Amino acid sequence: MLKINKCGLTVKNVAKLTNKLWRQSIATSLSRQQYQQQTHQQQQDGRIPTQPKAPTVEENTIAKEEWRRAKPLDEMPTISPLKLLRNFLPGGTYHGLDSAQLMLAFKEDLGAIGLVKGVFGKPDTVLCHDPQDFEKVYRNEGVWPTRPGMEILYHYRHVIRKDFFQGVEGLSGTTYLLTMTEKSAITFWATQYNNSFIFPSSHRIREIRDPHSLEVPRNFEEEMNRWTLESVSVVALDKQLGLIGRNRDNPEAKLLFKSLTELFVYSMELELKPSIWKYYTTPTMKKVTESLDHITEITKKYIEEAIERIESEQKMDLPEKPESEKSVLEKLVKIDKKIAMVMAMDMLMAGVDTTSSTFTGLLLCLAKNPDKQAKLREEVRKLLPEKDSEFDETVFNHMPYLKACIKESLRMYPLTLGNTRVPINDIVLQGYRVPKGTQVIMISTSLMKNERHYPRGNQYLPERWLRPSQQAEETPIGNDNECPVALKPSSPFIYLPFGFGSRSCIGRRVVEMELEMGIARLIRNFHVEFNYPTDNAFKCVLINVPNIPLKFKFTDIKD
Repeated sequence: MLKINKCGLTVKNVAKLTNKLWRQSIATSLSRQQYQQQTHQQQQDGRIPTQPKAPTVEENTIAKEEWRRAKPLDEMPTISPLKLLRNFLPGGTYHGLDSAQLMLAFKEDLGAIGLVKGVFGKPDTVLCHDPQDFEKVYRNEGVWPTRPGMEILYHYRHVIRKDFFQGVEGLSGTTYLLTMTEKSAITFWATQYNNSFIFPSSHRIREIRDPHSLEVPRNFEEEMNRWTLESVSVVALDKQLGLIGRNRDNPEAKLLFKSLTELFVYSMELELKPSIWKYYTTPTMKKVTESLDHITEITKKYIEEAIERIESEQKMDLPEKPESEKSVLEKLVKIDKKIAMVMAMDMLMAGVDTTSSTFTGLLLCLAKNPDKQAKLREEVRKLLPEKDSEFDETVFNHMPYLKACIKESLRMYPLTLGNTRVPINDIVLQGYRVPKGTQVIMISTSLMKNERHYPRGNQYLPERWLRPSQQAEETPIGNDNECPVALKPSSPFIYLPFGFGSRSCIGRRVVEMELEMGIARLIRNFHVEFNYPTDNAFKCVLINVPNIPLKFKFTDIKD
């Protein structure tokens, strides 16, 4: 860590240190040979999309002419570093804003596209809000896309705790993409988890709800966090932690939940706002480090127990499990124990708040739209005739309306602001040159309810995600306004809640199945209401998290 008093804490000195020291310390670019080797490896792997074919001569000519006519990057609307710093101070226009509010404020100041100059070690970043720009960025991300992760997490693992992590990459690295498939994890999770441990269980809801109002406690979010951590642990560790049953008062689990929540809240202060944490350990930096220490030690304990169990089973000469039934941890232990630990740790970290926030948004949408909830219940009832009917993995192939409800809830309550990429080619956005290697953030949240892109965007309409044939099966189409074709988005590049391409969420299907199974069981057993305002239901830290008490009302369904 640098001593500030040696150089003086000025904008000029910090800028010099930024370029010379910090960026060198986090440089992760591949050599040409490494890139070619990994590209070839990835292209041989049929599970991962390959790079589009090379552009034609005509396309190259058009691109070169577009670049020639475009304005240089330094003419793009921008905010000076000093003004940026001033706006974040008390009384400034950006002070106290959450992430979503901050992006809207940037849009108001800069327009459809703008350049935010990096301060205190952060790179210059282009912010764009146009789906046509999104498509250009994605089309130029390359076979091996660069999706910048959390700088604070990188610093923690490569500087503060390098003794443990030893340079091993997690979900942002290459090993996971090249060695794992979603399908194997899903099959394992579905067969081992779905009928033995589904939340929310009707028994648990009846146990915690008020016998008179039928409302669950205001901290219902904690129940969902327990469920998501439990389900992710089955995939990552091949183990149930018992957080909903026997070990629900486990102090380690409570500390883990608390630390995960604090990590997202405090990291926003360091990731999105100007901070000198790279040069001096600020109070917020200390809190983040403490949270990461707790997360690391607790998950490390769970993972070590799982590895010990796996190794002990291997010594017993038991019949080897089929590949489809092996957990992620079992597969990765064969490659490298350290990689296995870091990957499993990342899965546990990434799978709790994200899934519970998504589930909360889905519940709110259904509770506030009883007609859609009733329609979903009819679909669920056909495939789960009894309240305690067992699932099998084929059931959800016949629930198009359930899938549409989930998609529409992610549009109404998106989990993140958008996606980030670093193009490998020079591109032109909104008439400005964006050189390759420039970080671009594509802000999609402001478009999700925009009537230009989503007709009747403020209404919860799962029908917009159905194919015409599926819509006809559900209900007769009354008029063009109800036709799913008339409700379709203007661009497929706006709604990408799980990312795009080979850098999309590797656990997408696992998350979708968690949501499908959880909501199907719940809707089959209860009519759900939420009799409170949903204004500001979420606040955006690094992700959207619930911002109101979740006092849902659960009324038993008779049949």
